[in-house]
Amino acid sequence: MHLNARLLGVAIVAALAVPAAHAATPGTTPAASRALGLIDGHAATVRRADADAFVSRGVIVDADGTEHVRFARTWQGMPVIGGDVVVHARNGQFRGASLTLGTSMRPALRGGIDSGRAIVEAGVAFGTGFDGVPTARKVVYARGATPVLAWEVLMQGTKADQTPTEMHYFIDALSGRILDQYDGVKTAKGKPGGGGGTCGTTASGTGQSLFSGDVAIGTAGCSDGSFQMRDTLRGGGYTTDMANRTNGSGTVFADADNNWGDNTTGNRATVAVDAHYGVSETWDYYQAVHGRSGIADDGKGALSRVHYGRNYANAFWSDSCFCMTFGDGDGRSVYPLVAIDVAGHEMTHGVTSRSADLIYSGESGGLNEAISDIFGTMVEYYSNNASDRPDYLIGEEIFMNNAAGTKAIRYMFKPSLDGSSPDCYSSSLGNLDVHYSSGVANHAYYLMAEGAAVPSGFNLSASQLVCNGNTSAGGIGRDAAGKIWYRALTVYMTSNTNYAGARAATLQAAADLYGSGSQQYNGVASAWSAVSVN
Repeated sequence: MHLNARLLGVAIVAALAVPAAHAATPGTTPAASRALGLIDGHAATVRRADADAFVSRGVIVDADGTEHVRFARTWQGMPVIGGDVVVHARNGQFRGASLTLGTSMRPALRGGIDSGRAIVEAGVAFGTGFDGVPTARKVVYARGATPVLAWEVLMQGTKADQTPTEMHYFIDALSGRILDQYDGVKTAKGKPGGGGGTCGTTASGTGQSLFSGDVAIGTAGCSDGSFQMRDTLRGGGYTTDMANRTNGSGTVFADADNNWGDNTTGNRATVAVDAHYGVSETWDYYQAVHGRSGIADDGKGALSRVHYGRNYANAFWSDSCFCMTFGDGDGRSVYPLVAIDVAGHEMTHGVTSRSADLIYSGESGGLNEAISDIFGTMVEYYSNNASDRPDYLIGEEIFMNNAAGTKAIRYMFKPSLDGSSPDCYSSSLGNLDVHYSSGVANHAYYLMAEGAAVPSGFNLSASQLVCNGNTSAGGIGRDAAGKIWYRALTVYMTSNTNYAGARAATLQAAADLYGSGSQQYNGVASAWSAVSVN
């Protein structure tokens, strides 16, 4: 998410018994080997070309034995951007494939520019102030109708607002034109230290948070009798104090009596409690509702960094450090960005990167942002914390002087209330910043879950919540809607999925879970139509 003066967003077939599905680790597994064999036999369907190669990124197996194997694709050893595919099979029989690549054609291998020229072109777009030495690698850029030989240039630095940036530029290897660009840091908006001795004994601390009241948090007891803010029950995820710096991993929070914070920002541990608690609630939601064990589904926790920068009104997820980072707000109108839905939003960026890996530009980037909003909201409902009551407002807790509770970064039921996000789909949606183009998917999700019900506190009519006049759209409930979107993300979406593809993926997920033609399936279809995705 991202936050600026205009409040962009926090930168701030029968139904299968699929809830029992489980995931296998990426690499060479029997399911992956079987799927590779099926690719050989269905080359046309997966748009396979000579010199294409496939590497498994993950396996999901349904309770009835249906296997879904996700592959990254290379050609002549070069990554094919937008060429990933999910192979679906049962009992060794090919059932279909999910992909966006539309052709087996590949580009000529000779380009007109070298890596140095590509870096120069990217540098013109990036501007001055990059860190280190930019890198470039040859790729096949396949997000458009025809695959193109390109250079992928990575430039890293820090934006004026203290947000780190990891910009990926795709430069046409023939013309030098920038084909696409996206930031590897998804905005919302280290080294363990502190404590003495060995710290690994499971403990439970009491935290006095800023937004969630007094809560229990997972901690680790140390051999010298002290404690660390390290959650041994959730993969060892830990929370550190950046001490208002922007580099490094920070120092893990330590305490003598396992009692943390004082419900005010005057105590540095207070917002650490919020972040640590929000991440643990997100972990528990994914595990209890979707059977997912952590961000990468491997049981490993992640780093959470608080007190990042000075007056930094933002939060972000970074793949490179496998971490979530939270700023302290601007001290005037924005509190520290550590509310439950913000933590859920950022952690979900990690889940998306370890599943469909939706590219952070165009319509796929909007879907990436929306999925973080959707599951950040579902975490808030799962937590059901009395001090931060669940709703479909994103980041409402972080605003000062918000007694009515109607100020927010984004409004899922009526995206245009933020002044920039459209309510309804149009073909130009992908040209918007991803925090704005996310609104249509947020809107669709709200209608799927709740129908055209106006939240209290907002002077709207039901007809103002739909784009086609159908106020009976959706309304299948949060539980069904959340399960459908999770399955769509992890089983059917790929890196280049657009809005039409998201409709197809969620409908297929609804058919798997509840049956084609079921109330849930029809509710998904009508909700998408109600936001003009037909």
